[in-house]
Amino acid sequence: MVLENGFLRAEVNAKGAELKSLRSTSDGYEYLWSADPAYWAKTSPVLFPIVGALKDNNYYYAGEKYEMLRHGFARDHFFEGSQLSDDEALFVLKDTKETRISYPFAFRLSLRYALIDHSLRCTYEVHNPSNDHPLFFSVGGHPAFAVGGSGKKPVYQDHYLEFSEDHVLDCHVIDQNLISGHMEIIALDHHRLPLKHDLFYNDALVLKTLKSPIITLRNRINDHGIHVRREGFPYFGIWAAKDADFVCLEPWCGIADSIHHNQRLEDKEGIQRLDAGETWMRSWEVACF
Repeated sequence: MVLENGFLRAEVNAKGAELKSLRSTSDGYEYLWSADPAYWAKTSPVLFPIVGALKDNNYYYAGEKYEMLRHGFARDHFFEGSQLSDDEALFVLKDTKETRISYPFAFRLSLRYALIDHSLRCTYEVHNPSNDHPLFFSVGGHPAFAVGGSGKKPVYQDHYLEFSEDHVLDCHVIDQNLISGHMEIIALDHHRLPLKHDLFYNDALVLKTLKSPIITLRNRINDHGIHVRREGFPYFGIWAAKDADFVCLEPWCGIADSIHHNQRLEDKEGIQRLDAGETWMRSWEVACF
């Protein structure tokens, strides 16, 4: 499905309701990663109903054991899509017999994409249609932005991230996909983090206490870049596949299990709870320049 507003052109795939392209209409500049399968074949998967990995890839709920792989299943399912206007679309995923094998809850997950001037807004809405059961879930974004080039284009190390309100990053170290309990402190240079491929050789930078509502990707060669605005997302991830020319800027309402987690879903850090009939909503936005 294609969205366009005169400034930006976006493409969204019904599989996973995944944003596949975000391009400037003035010069054709592509802001998203190319999904090169040699590195990482995705561009912006939705993370639901968990963010990150479960300890032993399973959890317990109401005395039963369930298995689920990292980041959940929504990214692998086809959503029902509807074009609301030239610059807005809605994608909906509901529970099925298949989803209930690994996730015993009724749910309706909606993703709304809207182009607003030079920005794209992604809104998650989770509804609990049950009459009498709570819904436990996490949700997060995983957009991958293009970094690097060749010739006169900027290369990876020409780029940096700028954090509007942070001077240091308190990173939670990942050990075999889980939160280890160890920390790594990264000092920023005037709010800036230079990008290097080896920054992500030990997995993502996982942040629980990020203050900045705006994270900016810039380079020293040209004027192209993006601002990611996040509100209501207590966790944030920064990641790239090994030696790949992209960086993921990931607003999360949820986080991977710690190595000491008791594996009860309702006790999982960052888990959201919706009582019967309730609806939950969050949005993040990327402004392109």
